[in-house]
Amino acid sequence: MRLTLPAITLLILTPLAATAQGSTGKYYKWVDREGQVHIGDRIPPEYADQQKLRVDEHGIAREVIAGTKTAEEKAAERRAEEALREAEARRRADRALLGTYTTIEEIDMHRDRRVELFRAQARVTELFLHNQQRQLDLMQRDAASYQPYNSDPDAPTVPSRLVNEIQETEALIERHESNLREYKDQERRIYERFERDIERFRKIKGLDRAASENQVEGNHTTVATTREGAQSVPE
Repeated sequence: MRLTLPAITLLILTPLAATAQGSTGKYYKWVDREGQVHIGDRIPPEYADQQKLRVDEHGIAREVIAGTKTAEEKAAERRAEEALREAEARRRADRALLGTYTTIEEIDMHRDRRVELFRAQARVTELFLHNQQRQLDLMQRDAASYQPYNSDPDAPTVPSRLVNEIQETEALIERHESNLREYKDQERRIYERFERDIERFRKIKGLDRAASENQVEGNHTTVATTREGAQSVPE
């Protein structure tokens, strides 16, 4: 059964349930392409995908049933949800930032401690690489006395042991050179991350860049002066 808008006034006197022969017991309200409002227990297939209302037997709206969304609407919904997630993540990050640090100097100190860990690993790796490269040079000079590294037809064939040692050392050097690049890359990423934290801290606190940098420099000067004073105290 379907009623158009002019017939809706009859609902006040005659409930839909009394006039619906073999109805589903559910009634819907929708608008057709000409803007005409309809109420019925079945929605025509051509309007099944659009938004409609579920109404009771008196025509009172009880539920809004969303229609099938277009690709553009779905994309807009995803963007809105992503924006909400990003905003919530930013609020949590801001709370963590303010709960961890009270000054920019504290952020600098934490950054420097983190950076020093990778710098120490880099120094150890560089020393190791220097020693391995020196050993490789010695082995390669030794191998130069043998074929195929030596063009002398009377030169003996290079021992397989020496070949294996050269190959193993080259692989070891390559592996540690990769580690060294990773340490330096980690150092760069730490600086970038902490720089973002500092900029965000300034924005949240409403700090001017020049003023905050002067404050940090002043704190460093105070610390240095205190240390010098402590060293000059007679025993």
